[in-house]
Amino acid sequence: MKLPISLSHSDCLTSVFTAKQVLENEANVAQNQGVEMFSLMCKAGEAAFQQLVSSWPAAKNLLVVCGKGNNGGDGFVVATLAQKSGLDVKVLMLCDEHELAGDALKAFKQMKHAAVSYSYKNDHQHLIDSIQAYQGDVIVDAIFGIGFRGALSNTLKAIVSTINNNTTPVLSIDVPSGLCVTSGSVSGSELAEQAVIASQCVTFIVYKQGLLTGQAANFIGKLLLADLSLGDAFKAKVTSQHYYQTMALQQRLNKPFLPPRHNASHKGNSGHLLTIGGNVGMPGAIRLASEAALRAGAGLLSVCCHRENTVLVFSGRAELMIAENTAEQLFQTQRLALANACVIGPGLGQDKWAKSLFKLVLDECSQSNKPVVIDADAIHLLANLTENKLNIGNAILTPHPKEASILLGCSVEEIEQDRFNAVKNIAEKYNCICLLKGAGTLISDGKKVVINSTGNSGMASGGMGDVLSGIIGALLMQIDDKFYATCLACYLHGRAADNIAKKIGQRGMIASDLFVEIQQLVNE
Repeated sequence: MKLPISLSHSDCLTSVFTAKQVLENEANVAQNQGVEMFSLMCKAGEAAFQQLVSSWPAAKNLLVVCGKGNNGGDGFVVATLAQKSGLDVKVLMLCDEHELAGDALKAFKQMKHAAVSYSYKNDHQHLIDSIQAYQGDVIVDAIFGIGFRGALSNTLKAIVSTINNNTTPVLSIDVPSGLCVTSGSVSGSELAEQAVIASQCVTFIVYKQGLLTGQAANFIGKLLLADLSLGDAFKAKVTSQHYYQTMALQQRLNKPFLPPRHNASHKGNSGHLLTIGGNVGMPGAIRLASEAALRAGAGLLSVCCHRENTVLVFSGRAELMIAENTAEQLFQTQRLALANACVIGPGLGQDKWAKSLFKLVLDECSQSNKPVVIDADAIHLLANLTENKLNIGNAILTPHPKEASILLGCSVEEIEQDRFNAVKNIAEKYNCICLLKGAGTLISDGKKVVINSTGNSGMASGGMGDVLSGIIGALLMQIDDKFYATCLACYLHGRAADNIAKKIGQRGMIASDLFVEIQQLVNE
């Protein structure tokens, strides 16, 4: 018995935006709210400075590195406020003051009037030497704002690398310089040269989508939003199909992840899941997916694995039921037809045995519109089909970037350069819901995209994706809205790992560690 809960009317999403959307609309929104743009720059600088004081209350001196645009203007405001508060401030400008214009020039003149120490040199080696020699409390990164895209020049790479090699904490204003806030991508091969690696980043008005996914995780540090009292007005004026999944909102509203079960519920009410995988030499993947599904609330669970793995898969977990070992047997017994949902792929392999099972699942799920999670090896089998346009409205694909590149026939680099288009293109091409794994996992139905907010680098270990597939399979049988079920499964998966990281740490985390946490979370 599925529960009538839907992402469309939950309180756990907030809209996110591209750089273009913000740049084209912020002035108009500010004007409608009676806020001049220079006043907005001052409010942004003040918000950044207040965050700096809050995070580093013992700071006595700052180094502010400013570019020539409005992001540099925000930096000038921070420097002015710091000087007036009694801090020792030094500003390094990557331009001559004659290159400044508009509000950035106004902010510079105010800073100059406040007698803030600043320097600019055509000799960029002087800037590099100054940053390298700095041994103060905080570096403020105000080089590039949200309008940046492309690659840093060699000179700027050297400056960014010097900031990153300095052990001083860094506060980035609006965005770590060098990061694209629309795609979350950077250019370059060396991490230290790609973008500023911030300890914290204060972004303004609304979340920019690229700050929340992909390579951005290497640079953002702690992300904070200062909406400058314009966030609601901006979201009311500008529409977006991209969202950030923040279940903390749901928790603050005291709403459970899942409605409670009826007192008279029995095991059949929570669904019968069939998991298929575990080819020779790969018993662990399907066992992890299956046990995760049980912990996430699946009522009944049957496992179809290679007969050589039967003992290994079922040992110590008596709750798992043994399904038939071949496609022919599954078809004859109608085990797949009787299941409420299916997970196929963990440890499946790509041999004749695997291909016959995959074909059976596609045929059955196409005819019955049965929910099916397609993961791992099953994704490769799907990509290799001559006609790979799915006719399954209830399919959920869960590729990592390499698998996504196979599905779309492109490189991994192309996937990472625009994860938002990649996840939408897969969902559209295969007529499915796509969950693109990675930091800031993305979920799309081909139109809207949700960015997941949970998870950590401790999850970079074998079997984590199998656990996720099992959770999705279990929730598909308990929730009416399959998109919400997929988003929630992703959130709970990452949240379980976050809970473990808080208790023990990230290093050494293994996939089966998540089971107890998952059970606790689905009961919150």
